[in-house]
Amino acid sequence: MKGSCACGQITFAVTGAVQGPSVCHCTSCRKMSGHAWSSAFAPTDAIAIDGPVRWFEATSTAKRGLCPTCGSFLFWKAHDEDTMSFALGAIDGPTGLRLEKHIFTGEKGDYYTLADGLPQKG
Repeated sequence: MKGSCACGQITFAVTGAVQGPSVCHCTSCRKMSGHAWSSAFAPTDAIAIDGPVRWFEATSTAKRGLCPTCGSFLFWKAHDEDTMSFALGAIDGPTGLRLEKHIFTGEKGDYYTLADGLPQKG
């Protein structure tokens, strides 16, 4: 699975087992992406990144990887985990994945509803 940012300066390839396709509705993801953020995760060492990722310490427990040129929000990495999430919307071509759940739904915007029948957490 390969992906890139909007301007093409950052590319990445995921070679490990991809897990947990989900949509995050937390306030940080909504502000960073402009709505909700769809991602999946893989072992950190199975995601090869090429390009000038700028890491933003969003909280004391995690950081977010962005393109410094176009602003694409591509990665999320908890400091204490050996996995990293990547933006499903940044994948070039089909993913072959299906969303499994919505997370941080208690923080979702009031301008939309979740009606796809997927499990909702938090």
